[in-house]
Amino acid sequence: MRRDSIEEGTFEEAFFAVPAKGEPDRLLRLARTALDAGRRLKRAARAEGRALSASERAMAALTAGAVRVYEEIVTLARLNRGRVFPSYDWLAAATALGRATVARALIALEAAGFLVRQRRFRRIAGDGAGPRYEQTSNAYRPTLPARLLGHLPRWLRPAPLPDDAVQRAAERAEEQAAMLERLSSEDLARATTGGALGRVLARLGAALDARSDACSDAQRAKERESQNHPEPLLKSNGKAPMALALSANKSRPDGPSRC
Repeated sequence: MRRDSIEEGTFEEAFFAVPAKGEPDRLLRLARTALDAGRRLKRAARAEGRALSASERAMAALTAGAVRVYEEIVTLARLNRGRVFPSYDWLAAATALGRATVARALIALEAAGFLVRQRRFRRIAGDGAGPRYEQTSNAYRPTLPARLLGHLPRWLRPAPLPDDAVQRAAERAEEQAAMLERLSSEDLARATTGGALGRVLARLGAALDARSDACSDAQRAKERESQNHPEPLLKSNGKAPMALALSANKSRPDGPSRC
């Protein structure tokens, strides 16, 4: 099982997104334009004798094979309502490219910001103790590369949002943050994390909530006891400072409080 893999069937509903009408075609046009812009950047950098920036290097790393692979991915996104999880072999057969070329193309597309890739694994039956796993096909989501928009023609850049839309988005973000602050640790884990990791965090949060409630109950009981049995006032004589010091020493706990 490869690093950063997530179990199949535990995250796809939150990962995949149904593309808007015309979005796959627009993303493909952006990729083709980025390919041409990357070639121009490489020629200009060689002529000027300068080094490319990080975003320029990502654009210059795109190849015709990468754009061909991207064409298949956006086509699958349009046909399957955003659910894209082809294998390397399937992409190699669909594009007539080698498997190694497909792997390099996916790395270049991910670095440029044209897609998000998530490795997956699944459980399999096997002999012996403990579960068995195997790597399965990756999940892909085509995205708009915001870091490259400045290098593309203006007619391909998205129009800025109106001020009222930006204000509404900020208000929604504040409301959501306030709602999350009011949740318990268990509910917060369930609301922000899904799959097996979310279930583990929810159990941990439930334990923390139970411990916090127990500490709160103990504190309230202690306060009620102090109210029902108040200590007598010290007499205002010469022994008052010494009695006050002894009382403070007796009331001091032996060790740190666990609550």
